Amino acid sequence: MLLAVGMAGVADAAGEPGASAEPDADGQSGASAQSDVIAQPGANARSIDEARTVFEEGRFLEAADLAEALGTSVGYALAAQSLAVHGHYVAASDDRKGFFERAMKLGEEAVRADSTNQEAYYQSAHAVGRYSLTVGRFTALRRGLAGRVRGLLESALAIDSDFAEAHMAFGSWHAGITRAGRVARFLYKGNRESAVFHYERALELAPDSMIVLLEYALNLPDLDREGGRERAGELLSKAAGLPARDAFEALIHQDVLEALAEHEIGG
Repeated sequence: MLLAVGMAGVADAAGEPGASAEPDADGQSGASAQSDVIAQPGANARSIDEARTVFEEGRFLEAADLAEALGTSVGYALAAQSLAVHGHYVAASDDRKGFFERAMKLGEEAVRADSTNQEAYYQSAHAVGRYSLTVGRFTALRRGLAGRVRGLLESALAIDSDFAEAHMAFGSWHAGITRAGRVARFLYKGNRESAVFHYERALELAPDSMIVLLEYALNLPDLDREGGRERAGELLSKAAGLPARDAFEALIHQDVLEALAEHEIGG
């Protein structure tokens, strides 16, 4: 799953200290070897519309290169998103960390280029969330990744309080902190009530968003032990009936179908 793991997972990864700790992995793959390279603005730059079209067609690496070359906050944010999506859905497992590292750098560039661009903060949070799953709990805790994601999402919502996907991501963050345990809840102030608030707000703002429906459905059984599972099935059924408008949504739709199948067999 794209953001359920990316945002809730960063909280899980930074959960109880000492559990499932993993050492830092500093070896570079072919993807990570490129993670220190930020394209010079103007190099092969065309237009953000072209980059978006390429992204919608599922050519995520090409979209990242085109968007990054624009040298703008909007371009860097799209590049970060493209790399995070490619890293999660397309890349070989050994290469994922490198793509997520580069996505994080581009997210930082997006914020640096325009501190008023809410999408920059959101895509930066997404990249950090994805990266957090490639390191162990000890490393995630030591680097403060859960707190970093929270700060980025709060910044996005401070700029645009009606940013549906940021509310969705913050809901996943709170859900992950709730699952991660008592220490994580104390350190990061995540809670079930805030998770529900942000998910409900996201659903209010974007009732037909496939990814919002999926994210909420994945976490509802834990957030509402009484009626959550039944409602999760309703949300997944609605999401399954929505058309995929581009290659990215086609990937999300596949996640929806898998989640619905698991739900129907009692998973």
